[in-house]
Amino acid sequence: MNQAVIVPLLLPLAAAILLLLTRRRVSLRVRRGLNLTAVALELAAVLWLLVLVSGQGILVYQVGNWPAPYGISLVADRLAVWMLLITALLAGFTLVYAVQGTDSGSRHFHPLFQLQLFGLNGAFLTGDIFNLFVFFEVLLLASYGLLLHGGGRERVRTGLHFVVVNLAGSTLFLFAVGTLYAILGTLNMADLAVKVRETAPADVGLVRAAGLLLFTVFALKAALVPLYLWLPAAYASTSAPVAALFAIMTKVGAYAILRVETLIFGDEGGPLAHLIEPVALPLALFTIALAALGALAAHGLRRQVAYLVLLSVGTLLTAFALGTPAGIAAGLYYLPHSTFAAAALFLLADVIARGRGALRDRLDPGPAVPAAPVVGGLFFLLAVLIAGLPPLSGFLGKWMLLRAALGQPAMTWVFAVVLSTGLLSIVALARSGSLLFYRAGGTVWRGFLPQPSLASASLTGQDVCLLGSERSDSADTAAASGPDWQRLAPVLGLAGLCLALVVAAGPATDFTAATADTLMHPARYIQAVLGGPAES
Repeated sequence: MNQAVIVPLLLPLAAAILLLLTRRRVSLRVRRGLNLTAVALELAAVLWLLVLVSGQGILVYQVGNWPAPYGISLVADRLAVWMLLITALLAGFTLVYAVQGTDSGSRHFHPLFQLQLFGLNGAFLTGDIFNLFVFFEVLLLASYGLLLHGGGRERVRTGLHFVVVNLAGSTLFLFAVGTLYAILGTLNMADLAVKVRETAPADVGLVRAAGLLLFTVFALKAALVPLYLWLPAAYASTSAPVAALFAIMTKVGAYAILRVETLIFGDEGGPLAHLIEPVALPLALFTIALAALGALAAHGLRRQVAYLVLLSVGTLLTAFALGTPAGIAAGLYYLPHSTFAAAALFLLADVIARGRGALRDRLDPGPAVPAAPVVGGLFFLLAVLIAGLPPLSGFLGKWMLLRAALGQPAMTWVFAVVLSTGLLSIVALARSGSLLFYRAGGTVWRGFLPQPSLASASLTGQDVCLLGSERSDSADTAAASGPDWQRLAPVLGLAGLCLALVVAAGPATDFTAATADTLMHPARYIQAVLGGPAES
């Protein structure tokens, strides 16, 4: 039994307790330092676990030394560690942004941040369906508080919607868990994989209903069509670092779908094999299409990014729904790219909103954004990343997905939807960039120098000079002010992670291919949890 498996859970839990106990006794600066130190330690623990799993294979920690399936099992395989690493990196950069002022609205921000990480890490490491429910509730309770951080009418309204929808999902989750336990007598995922393939013919219908209920709950968490309506408003109204951290929330639902489908209802699932195969791919493609239209129609940059998060979820689940090692590997490579790129865009949207006064992030022409050439250049880079243009990581992920779809029955649909919505994403982001930077403050930006807009082409040279002098305290002053590097640093860091996925594409795709191979052979997981040495 390897104690390294439980460390990514103990660290955020201990940090949350410490931050909660000291919230009235120490300064905000000290709490910021404690939180940043905790996230750094969590990242180090995940990297340590990554090295162990890469060398030793699947690691299992039986809480209280109770043997499976009677006790609580924590399982670290390649998939779990991949998700932990993405979460730790994302948390680090979002917290660096938050400590620059966003966290000052409440004493509870930092404890809630660590509780959120505790719930996320637990969801990825648990080997038990009921404890997956428990960790879902922990991260959702923390997310309720984070979503409302800073207050405001719009946040309260969308937060109420968020709470009601997720409480309904939690109720369905309990129904599914209760049905599975009543029929199969276990909730350990490895043991469920064994029991499901041996399900009596009379019980197949009930187990199928419970499995479909689980899929419904996970689809709600992933914001899959038609259960996505809660996401755009919630992500667009909350604070920027919280929205950036929430970029991983939908991936929890996608992770749960992949885990349960490959382990419990996979090729060896007997009469229940490939339970969600008939509906998973159509719903994923429909999600991509609606999300692209939503991004095109959005009137605010943050809402547009929220729809792009939905689009990434649809793309990710399309890869998983192919049900092949190549498709799963493509999805696992695309997953960190889409998470980091969306989080960076949420943070950059906040930087842009701070520089536009009352217009905030509305997609309307307005005053020039401070340091427009730098901010606009970064927006262009992130737009290329998230739209999937070559030669960056978004393009590589989509190219792997399309290659995996070759020869599949739904190949035509996958190609048509992925490519056409990619074009719509480019159009939507180009429109946003044009309104925010190209025609800002009556100025057309060409390179790094402001030029008179087309609207002023009929003015005389003297008029243009006067117009320029009158704007000296508005658009030109904004353009001349230096970039806010403290706020841009986390954005650059997240963009750098996406670029690292390109530079290290070989090792990254090798890892995701090995992960997909492990998932397609669930006997290794079952053997590691229920007894005997795990295969590496």
